[in-house]
Amino acid sequence: MKQWFDNKWVISITAGILLGMSFPPVNLSFLSFPAFILLFHLVQTTDSYKQLAYYSYAGFVIWNLIGTYWLMMASLPAGIAAILANSVLMTIPLCLAKFFSEKSKLPILIAILQASAWVGYEYLHHHWDLSWTWLAIGNAWSNWIGIIQYISVTGFLGISFWVVLSSALFYQFLLRRDKFMAYLTLCTFLIFPFWSLIDYASSNIETPPEQAVEVAIIQPNHDSYQDYGGMSGLGEVMDSLMSLTERTITADTDLVIWPENAIDGAIFSNSRTARRLADSARTWSTNFVVGTGLFKTYDPGTRELYRGVAPNSGLPYNYFNATLFVDENGAISDYEKANLVPIVERIPFVEQLAAIDIFDWVDWGSIAGFGKGSTPDMIETSNFSTPGLICYDSVYPSWIRNFVSNDASFITIITNDGWWGKTSGHLQHFAYARLRAIEFDRWVARSANNGISGIIAPNGEIISQTDYWVRTGSVSNVYNRYTETLYTRFGDWLPIFCLMLTVGFFPYFYLRKEDTDLS
Repeated sequence: MKQWFDNKWVISITAGILLGMSFPPVNLSFLSFPAFILLFHLVQTTDSYKQLAYYSYAGFVIWNLIGTYWLMMASLPAGIAAILANSVLMTIPLCLAKFFSEKSKLPILIAILQASAWVGYEYLHHHWDLSWTWLAIGNAWSNWIGIIQYISVTGFLGISFWVVLSSALFYQFLLRRDKFMAYLTLCTFLIFPFWSLIDYASSNIETPPEQAVEVAIIQPNHDSYQDYGGMSGLGEVMDSLMSLTERTITADTDLVIWPENAIDGAIFSNSRTARRLADSARTWSTNFVVGTGLFKTYDPGTRELYRGVAPNSGLPYNYFNATLFVDENGAISDYEKANLVPIVERIPFVEQLAAIDIFDWVDWGSIAGFGKGSTPDMIETSNFSTPGLICYDSVYPSWIRNFVSNDASFITIITNDGWWGKTSGHLQHFAYARLRAIEFDRWVARSANNGISGIIAPNGEIISQTDYWVRTGSVSNVYNRYTETLYTRFGDWLPIFCLMLTVGFFPYFYLRKEDTDLS
């Protein structure tokens, strides 16, 4: 056993397997604790940062492969590149963990800084152009709603802090065999789930009937791998969507939700297709949230990066992955997706590349990909307000907080998970929406082209869900809520504090001698 525990390859690969298995759909989330204990043992037993990065990289690649192998379904080169690149980034907080363990002899401080380094890394990884939030440790716990209710205070990165801190404290106990460390580790491990279980037991999702909003969730099940879903054009696509909607809605339906790319093509907001939507909204006296590709033109001389010049108007134009809002009076507005998948939807750092290309050698706008939205636009009616979050948007709570702070009364998510086929991807994506419900104390209505569509209550409970790869529509109630969780009010206070600790202590240790052992 000791020989196994001293084999660096075994330690790294085992940790990677455990972390991969901790995520949905396997949901063995408690495996993340022994995984991080093994990683901290690797930190302790390697001789240098280079050696640590070398050995740990294998485990991180395995973790990424198990958790996000489905990326290669949409694009094989991009999927491989994302897995390999993300694994490199994961070695950085682990090397910081080694730095802190070598520079301090205070076990509690070491554990706190190691947890802070990992949470700080996850936070930063959510806020740059190569952002990839999928394997944040908190996401692994999305189906364990009874013990994660505290994220309404900390945000889901609070789960990452709990897991890594508990693991780091336990490893420090293994090194020292100190009774106080044992008690502290046990208390840290238990306090967050205990707090959450009390909160979950007392949670009340019942809402006055007058706050009900009847939503019709449409799951058209169009084939994402064929133009127009395998149909002849936009006209037939609209016929398919309209016929399913007409069979689904009732006289009391307040909102019809179509998924991302429901209109499988690009339209203008004043196009014939948009006008047809407006006519249907007026006829049925209901509101629409619709996923579509959207053309937008700019005034001549715009400073925005644009795709080209429209031949009919001569105006610069761009192309967005967008949500079209149509109210019951036929008024049309839109939301342009703000969180775009790197490389697949938009070239990372394209604005910076364009800025330094002072000689205009490259037409960056034409190759940038989708235009990037920047404003939290919603559909706002006399009965409710809700965003039309598009796919990747839904894993960015710091972005969603902008909508809830502006009085979104429930959260609407539209997505097209058909790109990934029947893999773990669509199951993970649906599960992660449960985190948003808890963080913001909001009902969630989710429409996915091929599934999973459904309704999630504010405490994360799944009220209804569809099967994958079926054509269906359903009517359900969600309820307006206007409460403010502590996370809504204060945002990412925890990861920012962790980042400050990491950034503050790094130069402190780097510039001074090792502190004395006060443990």
